[in-house]
Amino acid sequence: MAKKQYSHRDLMQLAIDVMNKSVNEPRPDGKVPPKVGAVLLFPDGRIETAFRGELREGDHAEFTLIERKLANVDLEGCTLYTTLEPCVERNSPKVPCCRRTTNARIKKVFVGIEDPDPTVDGKGISHLERHGVEVKMFDREFQRIIEAENSAFIKQAIERRKETEEEVENFRSSIELPIASYDKSKFSDLALQKFITEAKLDFKLSDEAFLEYLADFGAMEWDQAKKQFVPTGYGVLLFGKSPRTRFKNAVLKAHVTYENTKIEPKDFDDALVLLPDQIEDWLKKVLPLSKDTSGFKRIDVPDFPIEVLREAIVNALVHRDYEIEGAKCEIKIDGNKITVTSPGKPLPAITLEDLNTFEAPSLSRNPIITYAFSLMDYVEEKGFGMKTFKSLNQEYGLPIPKYTFKEPFLTLTFPRNTEAVKEVIGKGSIDNLSEVELKNFEIFRGKRPVSKSEFVDFTGLAARTAERYLKDWTDNGLLRKVGSGRSTKYLMNE
Repeated sequence: MAKKQYSHRDLMQLAIDVMNKSVNEPRPDGKVPPKVGAVLLFPDGRIETAFRGELREGDHAEFTLIERKLANVDLEGCTLYTTLEPCVERNSPKVPCCRRTTNARIKKVFVGIEDPDPTVDGKGISHLERHGVEVKMFDREFQRIIEAENSAFIKQAIERRKETEEEVENFRSSIELPIASYDKSKFSDLALQKFITEAKLDFKLSDEAFLEYLADFGAMEWDQAKKQFVPTGYGVLLFGKSPRTRFKNAVLKAHVTYENTKIEPKDFDDALVLLPDQIEDWLKKVLPLSKDTSGFKRIDVPDFPIEVLREAIVNALVHRDYEIEGAKCEIKIDGNKITVTSPGKPLPAITLEDLNTFEAPSLSRNPIITYAFSLMDYVEEKGFGMKTFKSLNQEYGLPIPKYTFKEPFLTLTFPRNTEAVKEVIGKGSIDNLSEVELKNFEIFRGKRPVSKSEFVDFTGLAARTAERYLKDWTDNGLLRKVGSGRSTKYLMNE
């Protein structure tokens, strides 16, 4: 194919276009094959593509690309884009696609979606990473397209995974397992009713079909010996009367410290589905008020947008690692900054850079919690849903927040004043900027290259003044140039 300059998004879209050409073989067992597309980017900009069944019925896209089309070509230094996590098991003498990829010395792979089939289910990504491959996920908007095109395959794969889980129970975490000594009386009726109402389900609390529904997505399991449904750990976290009785770390600890105000610390430890509204009510009480004069009447509103903090806290609850002993979620509010802390490092294939560009892809440590919260419209299913954070500066005139990780906590910091912004950026030369300059500098904290004209539009500065700022910040090491001539853009120098 002809050479041209491709962005990562271009190649993700191309992989999907190729995927949709898949020729899926008819199977007598009724198993639905996935649609898969693969694109290989060479260091010189050349690309090659393949799709499932392109050259022979049933052949995987990666096999077609690496072994059939490029068998005698050096692929070291290439980047692979594949719409589905590479397979890890093939009947001998066939070689699984994840091993073909590492054997070819491909060092960077973009994966569309995880394969929920129990023969793969994260193991393909793990194999790549163990062999030194940098793995990144497709952007969420592309993942939705892949999921929609493969909905029948995904549904069957999830069913196969459930069947397999019964055979490999010892490999499940304590949160995934049923709690044999519990029954449905351990659930809070208030939490269950809220879930039914918010998720718009056509059940009553007393319906046996409702328990079957909870079992279908992993909140309960059928106990054959007792002839009844029993809660799983996930079920207790989501709907339990007292989740901390079983899981000591299931709490969000809240602290507020202002110079002249003392507010007692508060623990939020009810069923997870009850917490978002409880936390929102608390935030409205503890955040200082300011006057909103945008309407005809001056009204008191919290001095930091509640919806932003709510989204940060919900993300922390949904994506945290509940098995790290002694580690709890926290929110701390003071006059300089607000921090939301969650136990657990970012999942494989999600980097701090992904989080700080607010483009984190679709991966979830706790898919059952994520699913329940998505039904209630608290989160976007399997995504971090961080558009609110990304638009914080433009929509609210507030500094952009920043993620950091210090074992075992992932922390999101919202700076509230000039000194806090300087602390978050963490570069010595930033101390010399005035408050006005810092506000103008915010556009570069979005982690993308910015042209001079974009900077002028963002700040409203005169072109010459903007040019002087850009030169000073580049000379002082705060920015670096990307490109040259009329194509010159500026990027924050990390």
